[in-house]
Amino acid sequence: PADCNETSGAYKVAVEKSKLHSMPTFLALTRQALPNLPNSSIENTEKGAYAVIDCESPELILIGTGSEVSLCWDAAKAMSGKKVRVVSMPCWELFRAQPASYKDALLPKGVPKLSVEAAVTMGWGEWADAFVGINVFGASAPGGTCMDKFGFNVPNVVACAEKCMKGEKGVLSDGSQGKH
Repeated sequence: PADCNETSGAYKVAVEKSKLHSMPTFLALTRQALPNLPNSSIENTEKGAYAVIDCESPELILIGTGSEVSLCWDAAKAMSGKKVRVVSMPCWELFRAQPASYKDALLPKGVPKLSVEAAVTMGWGEWADAFVGINVFGASAPGGTCMDKFGFNVPNVVACAEKCMKGEKGVLSDGSQGKH
């Protein structure tokens, strides 16, 4: 979850779903101090994805999950003059279950989409055109140092977003940029 509201929403969904279905639930929580994000709520979390920063006719959509949503928010602010929508996607399965009209309105076809997740990029092709992720392993350092070396910083996300807006697709940053 990206903040305390999403954590509450994820917990609510996990408890309620466990009453109806026998299925596993995984909540990946961070130790980072995260800000409360605009538009985050239990109700929005139940949709699986929602706009944290919204705009009419976006030129780019940044999609994050967990603590990376704050990074997307900071990157969007750094892209002054560009119309950037930031989407928090705490749960693919809940988002898949939404009506097509909601999914198409949030992630319209024809708008470049970049996912940002501090994990493998595999699977993000269902939602995004280009990806910032970590497809390598083996680094050991304080968390902030590792994140920076893996490319989870505003300058790298902005650079990848600009490539995405120019039509580049696929893995634009896979964590291998840093010296591990």
